Amino acid sequence: MDRLSVIHVPRRFVASHWGGTETLVQETVSRLRARGHDAEIWCPDALGGVPSENVRGVPVRRFPYFYPYLGLSTDARRQLDLAGGNLFSFSLMAALRGRPRLDLIHLHTGKRLGGIGRHVARQRGVPYVISLHGGVIDVPGAEAERLASRTGRTLEWGKVLGWWVGSRRVLDDAAAVLCVSEPEARTLAERLPGVRVRHLPNGVDPERFRQGDGAAFRRAHGIAASARVVLTVGRLDPQKDQSLAIEAVRAVRARHPDVHLVLVGHVTHDAYAAGLRAQIEVAGLAPYVTLIPGLPADGPGIVDAYHAADLFLLPSRHEPFGIVILEAWAAGLPVVASDVGGIPGFVQPGVDGVLVPPGDTAGFAAALDGLLAHPERARDLALAGQRKARERFAWDVVTDQLLTLYEDVLREPRRRA
Repeated sequence: MDRLSVIHVPRRFVASHWGGTETLVQETVSRLRARGHDAEIWCPDALGGVPSENVRGVPVRRFPYFYPYLGLSTDARRQLDLAGGNLFSFSLMAALRGRPRLDLIHLHTGKRLGGIGRHVARQRGVPYVISLHGGVIDVPGAEAERLASRTGRTLEWGKVLGWWVGSRRVLDDAAAVLCVSEPEARTLAERLPGVRVRHLPNGVDPERFRQGDGAAFRRAHGIAASARVVLTVGRLDPQKDQSLAIEAVRAVRARHPDVHLVLVGHVTHDAYAAGLRAQIEVAGLAPYVTLIPGLPADGPGIVDAYHAADLFLLPSRHEPFGIVILEAWAAGLPVVASDVGGIPGFVQPGVDGVLVPPGDTAGFAAALDGLLAHPERARDLALAGQRKARERFAWDVVTDQLLTLYEDVLREPRRRA
């Protein structure tokens, strides 16, 4: 394949608030560059970051942005940054228009920012594709209402910007829509009959997660060497439902008093994080629960956390994919997760994981109890998951699929708006 010039556009890209989307974008762009393509990450400078830097071998450019609301407070703006608000950036638009060579735009966001990518792509006569990371059709109503409430009592004037760039037509006019969730891909393919909809999963670097210093992690965080650690990794947000993890671990401690829960994740909901700390104290679990508000994405700490654990727990109420499951598998951990979103599309119950209905505290407690009581079963699940992560979800495998899609898209005649 000829050398491509591709710009990837996520809503934000900062090390201080790293998640599955940031991992996918960084790993994908890194591998595209390793194969000789000119790929970069361009995004708004939400949550900070210098205008230009190199992140683990990948060029990143950040641009000023704004939220088109009158009367938006500083705190509300920060909450929108954390939750993924509907922002706009004229400077990003101008940079995309002025880039000397541009073969394809790869969006990792919709709404107004996605509309900017659509607008520029149509002006320049180049295709654009969009990856859906946060889900479009499977977001619970309560979460959607919570996101909408961030603006408070303000006056929105940004609808004219959305109309100008065609933000409501980002999916309809895309050369391809990529879904990390198989169920979402099937549903969108029915709703968008004229659009190329494909399932492209998240991936993992099996070699990075294969070895870690779990003993050092335990010593650093005061966790006994004899403890059996249940690990949860995910941003501290109601969507991830760490509150359930706390209650489930409390329930199993009667039979397994050596259990210790570790919660790792950047804070995206301040009140929820404070509530978790209060819940731990009130339940008398402070000696048995370690809450770590985020670890550097490019450091060894997160890998060591997986290797310090005996079980991995993901109790999310909404989860388009669950990239942390792949990381846990790659580290050799058995997985207990919510039967929700994209998770049942790649976790096979009883073979490489245990799935429980979201919100079912008793069900999660029973699943943990079963694996703690039967370590041989936990070992079998872990080995099966590790094989699957290595064979089906390595980043090189995912990048091969992405390049095939790029080739298909670029074969089609280009047109200007």
